[in-house]
Amino acid sequence: MFGLDVQRIGGHGNRAVTVQIPPSIDGPHLIHRGEYFGAPIRNDSDTVWTKERQIEAMYRARFDERRHATEALDNLYTESTRGHDITERAWLVAVGHPRVPNIRARLSRAQARDVINHTEGLALTFASSSGIHPLASVDRLNPRPGLRRWVAANTATDERARWKEAWLSIHHDGSVTLAAALGGHRIRDGFLGGHQVESRTIECGIADFMALIRATARETGNSEYDLRVGVEWTGENPLIVLTDDGYGFSHDIGSTPLQQFTPVESTVDASEPDIDFYWHVYDVAQDCVNQGGTAHLHMIKPPARNSDGQGTSTA
Repeated sequence: MFGLDVQRIGGHGNRAVTVQIPPSIDGPHLIHRGEYFGAPIRNDSDTVWTKERQIEAMYRARFDERRHATEALDNLYTESTRGHDITERAWLVAVGHPRVPNIRARLSRAQARDVINHTEGLALTFASSSGIHPLASVDRLNPRPGLRRWVAANTATDERARWKEAWLSIHHDGSVTLAAALGGHRIRDGFLGGHQVESRTIECGIADFMALIRATARETGNSEYDLRVGVEWTGENPLIVLTDDGYGFSHDIGSTPLQQFTPVESTVDASEPDIDFYWHVYDVAQDCVNQGGTAHLHMIKPPARNSDGQGTSTA
């Protein structure tokens, strides 16, 4: 279970512990005693055991909520893919939806701007500025109103810059989306093909997206997020993920041609400790680049963990 808030109360000889359990779609929670189990439920100030029909109703509600969450993620992903030239160049499409949306008043423009500013700084701690970050190609200072959301529109609009087109949105329920062109990027001696994407660019896009989830969760009071990250490409050639040679050049040696990229799905706690979230960023990025035959990440390098599970400096 994500988001447990454990507090110690009192002093020596007179102590207690409180455990605050956040709203969750994963009920009922079962307690096992030998071959038996029960499902406790709060009734005002008391805890009682649920009856069989109550357990049935709780499981039905759980499955319904799970289906609704999946549908919400599907709709976000489909909407974020629509309208982009995926027959001409590959696009990164990343969406996140809070498992239990914390509905508050609509975000103001100033709040949306603060989220984006915080996202920018956080993303650069996940992946350095030496790569192509989608956040650099959106209007970070002037988000526009959309349908129950704020939209950071693409600023790479002229012909010389459109290769790095990107769009970002922050929904009032805490959902987030990021769409960024990956194929056809500019390189030293021209441009890549629309089916060719650099692994380091995928990493930067995921760093920006995961930072957006964390920053939005902080502003909206959400914690658990379901997310989906995909690379959409419908052109004739197979998708090729280029890896970095360590000297600033990309190559396709060892790359696995992909007829279709399988979207990566995960659930993260956006309020977890920094080091744990950083490793979730790493895991999502690794799942993405591994599909194309790239074994290692070059931009996202979280600190190593010590024996206590805490981060240690890699400097």
